[in-house]
Amino acid sequence: MEPIYEKKFQVRSYEVDAHGLVRPTAILNYLQEAAGDHAKLLGVSVLDLMAQGLTWVLSRTHLQLPGTVRSREEVRVRTWPSTREGRFSCREFEMTAADGRPIALATSSFAVLDLATRRPVVIDERLPAWPLLPRRAIADNFATLPRLTAPETELVFQVRRGDLDINRHANNVVYAAWALETVPAAVAEECLLSELEIAYRAEVFYGETVVARCQELAGGGERAFLHQLMRREDGVELTRLVTRWRACPSPLP
Repeated sequence: MEPIYEKKFQVRSYEVDAHGLVRPTAILNYLQEAAGDHAKLLGVSVLDLMAQGLTWVLSRTHLQLPGTVRSREEVRVRTWPSTREGRFSCREFEMTAADGRPIALATSSFAVLDLATRRPVVIDERLPAWPLLPRRAIADNFATLPRLTAPETELVFQVRRGDLDINRHANNVVYAAWALETVPAAVAEECLLSELEIAYRAEVFYGETVVARCQELAGGGERAFLHQLMRREDGVELTRLVTRWRACPSPLP
């Protein structure tokens, strides 16, 4: 079985933002879809794992966005598993436009969760081997992200049925969408997301309330923000994120 899987997507009209450019959350969904397809070919899809009382959960994501595309343009995603050690397996992604322009790079870390205990398991003890390509799309050892201490923005969201995935918790892309809503309006309107780091720390379920907080980081050439998602009912920290933004080109591509 080839370690690299490729899949093409056409950007839909409902997947673009106010600039007419593909949303970062749409890109995250493309990566998730390609990863799921490849896992199915490898015999370790979510449904395969659920038959054993297990499931995949995302632990970390690091996304870089050097380019962008518009509605109806085609993109190609290449993905491969790069490491498998202990309780975690890393998967890499490269996304390009039809003309070969780089659009996105990403690396991610997945864990296998026991559905009964809701705790991660040692992968080699529970799953068969699959081919690895030991090349990282982004060299990242997934160091702990800083904790937000002085929130400047706070928004509240309730987990809806449409936010849930097959694991019956809020899908990982929804976490990113909540966090991105908290950046200042001027940043959202005048800048493009260039980098996103996410550390997933806890699950959140239907009907629960999420508090999304944001704090700007000082220094550096780009605008950068710390984000934190908390469950309001018990104060549990759900996610830590870092976003970095670059000025929109003029005219926009």
